[in-house]
Amino acid sequence: MEAIESPLMCYTMRFEPGADLREGLLTFAEKNDLSAAFIVTCVGSVTKAILRMANSQTIKTYEGHFEIVSLVGTLSAGGHLHMSISDAEGNVFGGHVFGDVIVYTTAEVVVGNCPRALMEREDDKRTGYKELTIKNKSE
Repeated sequence: MEAIESPLMCYTMRFEPGADLREGLLTFAEKNDLSAAFIVTCVGSVTKAILRMANSQTIKTYEGHFEIVSLVGTLSAGGHLHMSISDAEGNVFGGHVFGDVIVYTTAEVVVGNCPRALMEREDDKRTGYKELTIKNKSE
């Protein structure tokens, strides 16, 4: 494991009803040239979330009114987000954010960035996926 020491910059934002949370976050990171951006916290609600289930090709679309229980992950290098949502009965659903995440009333998000770090994705022969690599940005 390699770690990069970097000061932390934070950006606080609110997504309004109808906004695509996933697309908005990825666009924000790209437009602001955030080289090592990640989700610090997120609260709010959604009417739609498309999630891929763990260790599976199964993709589920959740439509209705859901609270955001958690949103975690990276935004740089194409992003890798996981989300948990809960319904009116308190049932929780979660997985890899695979598509649209449409805001219901609000999504209040804090995004962090480590400006001295550079996140990239490289093929990992052990997993068969493009996995996160972190480098010192000065390299």
